[in-house]
Amino acid sequence: MKFVAFERAKQGTGASRRLRNSGKTPGIVYGGTGEPQLIELDHNALWHALKKEAFHSSVLDMELAGNATKVLLRDVQYHPFKQFVLHVDFQRVDAKTKLHMKVPLHYSGEENSPAVKDDKCLVSHIVTELEVSCLPADLPEFIAVDLSSLKKGTLHLSDVQLPKGVTVRLHGHDANPVLVNATLPTVGTEEPTAAEAAAAPAAAAGAAPAAKK
Repeated sequence: MKFVAFERAKQGTGASRRLRNSGKTPGIVYGGTGEPQLIELDHNALWHALKKEAFHSSVLDMELAGNATKVLLRDVQYHPFKQFVLHVDFQRVDAKTKLHMKVPLHYSGEENSPAVKDDKCLVSHIVTELEVSCLPADLPEFIAVDLSSLKKGTLHLSDVQLPKGVTVRLHGHDANPVLVNATLPTVGTEEPTAAEAAAAPAAAAGAAPAAKK
């Protein structure tokens, strides 16, 4: 994905406020061999780009002052209650240096799986994204997970084939986390209504045998 940024000369709270009032969003580019650089972007164009999943998980082409630079989106600051972007951070990408990035999981085919068709299981997606390590050229926009052969039980990370050159960075002690659960639906006992609960003692009293005289 490509986007256009412009050099930003002034910084500070007042300058950023004036920039936002003019329909621009302040930002910064850092990393690599260059110095951090202040930038500004058209807010509307940025807002629409942020709605696209690929903008968050792909290597982006940033055009700045006639030059193209490979960057990653690293942070977005939103207004607490308005649909407004306050600030955005990008990191330069080195083609020879591995990067760490969160990539979404795209599940498909579960409606045709034995777990759903035969066993009538409920399928829960426990994990929706993975943190991966790879070279920029190998960074996938997403990781596809085919659930068409899913059976009742669990699907672990080891059951998923990762794209070439991609490894998963795990945090914690679980080296093979559960990604998907396929379980039978729980059949609960219906609670009696208030009227039924009130009528129960009376019905029991009426059914009691009469005392002998």
